Amino acid sequence: MQFGHNDAAENKPERFVTVEGYKGYLRLYVQQTRQKEAIPVILTPVNRNYPWEDGKLQNVHGEYYTAAVEVAEEVEVYLIDLTQRSMDHFTEKGKDYVTGKYFMNFGPGLYEAYPEGSNDNTHFQPDGAKAVAQLVYEGLVDLKEQQQKKERQK
Repeated sequence: MQFGHNDAAENKPERFVTVEGYKGYLRLYVQQTRQKEAIPVILTPVNRNYPWEDGKLQNVHGEYYTAAVEVAEEVEVYLIDLTQRSMDHFTEKGKDYVTGKYFMNFGPGLYEAYPEGSNDNTHFQPDGAKAVAQLVYEGLVDLKEQQQKKERQK
């Protein structure tokens, strides 16, 4: 479960939720997931394409990032730090690359649904979506390896 972009939008009251409310929703989702006998995994929010400082992408989610980490620890569920993974990956690729190849920044004519083009540093083009999916996959592999290591130590 991963969300946080819309929750933090104070300028959009129809979807804004406080950090405490955000934590409450995460706890609720974990509880409901466990009721279904599934394994909950909290992901910190994938980073947006800003702010960049000295060639490095910085965390834009602030307290919402911290809230996801805290709730995962509190309710003892798996955590994939997608914020850090995405910041590291995007920084490695570079601002110009991810701006043009990963995020929805392009001129007119590329996509039929966007005849005028797009300037969006939150949502992904196909290459960006694939890159983020790969980061999540790698996070799941790491969780599996951590679990196997714990089991061997028993």
